[in-house]
Amino acid sequence: MKKMIVFFTVVVFFTFGKSNVAFAQESGNVSESVEQVSDSDASLESTVLMEDPSESSSEGLHYVLKDKFIQGGAIWMTPILICLVMGLALIIERVFYLNLASVNSGKLLGKVEEALRNGGIEKAKQLCADTKGPLASIFYQGLDRYDEGLESVEKSIEAYGGVQMGRLETNLSWISLFLALSPMIGFLGTVVGMVIAFDDIERAGDISPTIVAAGMKVALITTIFGLISAIIIQVFYNYILSKIDTIVNDMEDATISFMDILIKNGK
Repeated sequence: MKKMIVFFTVVVFFTFGKSNVAFAQESGNVSESVEQVSDSDASLESTVLMEDPSESSSEGLHYVLKDKFIQGGAIWMTPILICLVMGLALIIERVFYLNLASVNSGKLLGKVEEALRNGGIEKAKQLCADTKGPLASIFYQGLDRYDEGLESVEKSIEAYGGVQMGRLETNLSWISLFLALSPMIGFLGTVVGMVIAFDDIERAGDISPTIVAAGMKVALITTIFGLISAIIIQVFYNYILSKIDTIVNDMEDATISFMDILIKNGK
């Protein structure tokens, strides 16, 4: 629009026959105005290009992670990614299992005591068989040895309680393995990257910042991703351990109360 206004101004002055000097002066002013307008338009275009939303949106987190993953090298980044995926898969399985294993022990003990009063051992065994969870299975094993005496019941509960604790801790060794492997692979990639950087310096015969930075950047990226993977797995691993401790403590308290109920029922 500004260019059109300047153009019509030149036409008007030329039509009304201004003097050559005046026209020259005006044309000089007009050319300066055109140059100013061109400069302003160029700066505006550069500003628009710099603020292009498509370019800013392309720098999302997933694009950055993808770019860093490629820079780190598939040889080192792929094992780290596999450790993270496998570790999270096992963690999800354990979290679901532990949530299903968690029961209201007080409510279950009340139902068992009521079943013993109304229907005896067989009804209590049927109740435990129909109830899911490790605690109900322990109670069932104890009730199954009731005819052999309370001492046999106690031994059965202790033995089967150890079995249930082992089931609660299933796959924890694999999770700890992936937890340890992630930073170790990252550190190994770092050491190898530093060796490559020194080899490049030796071949070039010069300690150039560009040569050193390229190798060190690749080396540090593997360490960063390895540590991030280990941190994620470590958080969930500690949660699983605390969940297991809670379930085990609840099972121990419940078995003590269960033995008291059996003693009371026997009397």
